[in-house]
Amino acid sequence: MFESISQKFSGIMRSLSGKSKISEKNVRDAVEEIKLALLDADVNLRVVRRFVNGTLDEALGEKVLSAVDPGQQFVKIVYDRMVALLGDPEGQKLSLRGPDVVTVILMMGLQGSGKTTTSAKLALRLKKEGRRPLLAAADLVRPAAIDQLQVLGSKVDVPVHVLPGASDPVKVAVDALARAKREQRDVLIIDTAGRMHLDDTLMTEIKKVRDAVKPDETLFVADAMTGQNAVSIAEEFEKRIGISGVILSKFDSDARGGAALSLRSVVGKPIKFIGVGEKPEDFEPFYPERMASRILGMGDIVSLVEKAQETMDIEEAEKMQRKMAKNTFDLQDYLEQLDRMTKMGGVGKMLEMIPGTQGQISEDDIDKAELKREKAIIQSMTYTERENCHIIGPTRRKRIARGSGSSVNDVNRLLRKFEKMRLTMKKFAKNKKYQAEMLKQMGI
Repeated sequence: MFESISQKFSGIMRSLSGKSKISEKNVRDAVEEIKLALLDADVNLRVVRRFVNGTLDEALGEKVLSAVDPGQQFVKIVYDRMVALLGDPEGQKLSLRGPDVVTVILMMGLQGSGKTTTSAKLALRLKKEGRRPLLAAADLVRPAAIDQLQVLGSKVDVPVHVLPGASDPVKVAVDALARAKREQRDVLIIDTAGRMHLDDTLMTEIKKVRDAVKPDETLFVADAMTGQNAVSIAEEFEKRIGISGVILSKFDSDARGGAALSLRSVVGKPIKFIGVGEKPEDFEPFYPERMASRILGMGDIVSLVEKAQETMDIEEAEKMQRKMAKNTFDLQDYLEQLDRMTKMGGVGKMLEMIPGTQGQISEDDIDKAELKREKAIIQSMTYTERENCHIIGPTRRKRIARGSGSSVNDVNRLLRKFEKMRLTMKKFAKNKKYQAEMLKQMGI
């Protein structure tokens, strides 16, 4: 996500961050590059002007030009303004009521924006947080919309309220709210109908549903890839219906970032969540400060650590640390790490969060076929061979190659790579200072 603008911003920041002295010309040139990068990313023109003018006014002051480290001071100004552009960190949270009261969330958006899928993703996230959600199928226009929500509800193990034969979405929403109260469900997520374009029928229908159930949250779901179109549609929904927040779907496919960088300023409502993949769990809260850090090439270590914590508990981390220190890390451990990387969203998503990798290494640079081949080779080994790779002689290598559909050369390459990696990890584990810092970040 944001590959293009992130590469440009990373270059701009690197060109100034290391300088002990910068001139007014340096600042003006950098701000001009920032302006071009934002326009190329399809950011709203009014937003670009405000961002550039504000940055220039602040950067040309004595605060930067006479600072001890003017380059770093300039980077901080751009970062702070980027965070403000993306939203208020405090305004990102959902307005959820107490567990004894039903929180009603109304989902809105055009057809094709990913509204139904997003409803299921939100339900799963709330369920993981200890809530008891209920989904309501109030999209009575799109063919198979109800079936789709039922399938998704089954996947995330959240019940879906359907009113057979209903033709009025208001009746479905009211009936769903009654069921939520009756079954002591504390969140009701209502999936409403979308249209291929804005029309009065759509707006009237959603208004009636809104007035009938009085939602705590009215969330507009927008396709991040539609850029400025998503912003103008959100603006129209805000004027005619009123929205409390935005969810950007298909965010992982948005290389430009125009919608995300324009919405907060134009519509005045926060982006609350982003869809980052096709799976139900590919759904994250939108953190302005973390996203600003990624865009400027500073990485996002906090999100990376959080993802690691989701897949590895404290006991596992400590066990891995001991294995690294004693040089007993084996091929079974390596296989588990490959699986864990997949759960964390793959190597590409991890690279986005590591400082200094933006624009340096792309997902295209990673040989995914090689990683799959390595998994197949290890899975073709016996547990004894995985625990002690030194017993894998020529005969065993031929058997493993046949079993994994690879060549003996592939097996040899993996074993050489693994030995080098294990040696590096041993040296790494002996660096107590760095080790302590990493464990501290992971909350261990």
